[in-house]
Amino acid sequence: MRREDYPEKQARITGIGQSQVGRPSDRTSLQLTLDACLQAIADAGLSVDEIDGLTCHFGKVTEGGGISPVGTIDTMLALGIRPVWTNPSSAEGPGHMGAIFQAIMAVATGLCRHVLVFRTVGQARARLASRASTLLTGSRERVDGGNAFFVPYHAHSPANMWALYARAYFDKYGVGAEQLGWVAVNGRRMAAHNPNAIYRTPITLDDYLSSRMISTPLRLYDCDSHIDGSTALIVSHKDAAKDLKNPPLAIEAMGMSVGGIGEGLHEGDFTAIPATRAGEMLWKRTDLTRKDVDCAQIYDGFSIHVPLWLEAVGLLDPGEALRFIEGGTRVALDGELPLNTSGGQLSAGRFHGYGHTHEACLQLWGRGGGRQVRDAQTCMVVNGGYGYGAMLLRRT
Repeated sequence: MRREDYPEKQARITGIGQSQVGRPSDRTSLQLTLDACLQAIADAGLSVDEIDGLTCHFGKVTEGGGISPVGTIDTMLALGIRPVWTNPSSAEGPGHMGAIFQAIMAVATGLCRHVLVFRTVGQARARLASRASTLLTGSRERVDGGNAFFVPYHAHSPANMWALYARAYFDKYGVGAEQLGWVAVNGRRMAAHNPNAIYRTPITLDDYLSSRMISTPLRLYDCDSHIDGSTALIVSHKDAAKDLKNPPLAIEAMGMSVGGIGEGLHEGDFTAIPATRAGEMLWKRTDLTRKDVDCAQIYDGFSIHVPLWLEAVGLLDPGEALRFIEGGTRVALDGELPLNTSGGQLSAGRFHGYGHTHEACLQLWGRGGGRQVRDAQTCMVVNGGYGYGAMLLRRT
């Protein structure tokens, strides 16, 4: 297949929306969803009647925890959308970005012209009811699915699992908390310019080092923040995007991979993740190189995700990422690779990566305000810790 015929080459991002973030919110999850979706539709210059596709991640989950309290049926009925195609993304596949990839395929195959994609979380409200709601065990007596492979070994939280990666990375590459802490410090510096971020007060490296330990070596500021909120975007066919409100953003390339039982098939090395396959796929689908990337929005459910992802998608070489981030200069707004300019999940809130895609679009449309990267033309956005998706977006 010629590159120009790849599915992502037929698609454009034409509008975005994001609800107000709460910790917790005084609005219901459905209200937050409608806020984000209506913003995205209006941002693209479309009407509700013009939306003919609808998808979300994961689909509605009713077992508690606030992981995904709103699905496509709720949203379709509340908005009055009459889609010809809908498909809620499952928890499997290329991580949280799976719904976006589904939307790309829907427009590329001619099923739809404009697909509304959204992600809603209600985890802050759920934690008010039970602080155990966001653990892998939840409030259940029996644990099944992928978590059944972790909980018997005392991994009651994802923090326990990703702490293994952090320790292995430290040991292999001779770095430590003094380097990793700059991921959190940089995120908070960026969040100071994001009015919708949960945490906007800057922190120092000393603040980071003095914060309490969660799961050695991960500290409080290494962990993202549970929130209530929703993010939405419109994926349009390139022909239908030409005359809309915003200059359409091209999806230059995409990549995806799935590994084993969520975390990946372990082969004795916890210093890399199966996202390397997503990176390899992405770079085979474009003539651009890593030197062409103007900024990056890197999934940060935990701070250790950032170096692992930067190396997995080839933006930096193995073992290089934390020394690149150290000091914060090279990842600042005027640095070589401005990083997580919204504040990321560590400071802006846990949108399960959809906040990163929202921020990438803001940057490429020049709407970043005090956190705007000068003349940003391309942005790498990656998403997922249990399945891996990556996109390279560019201005057209």
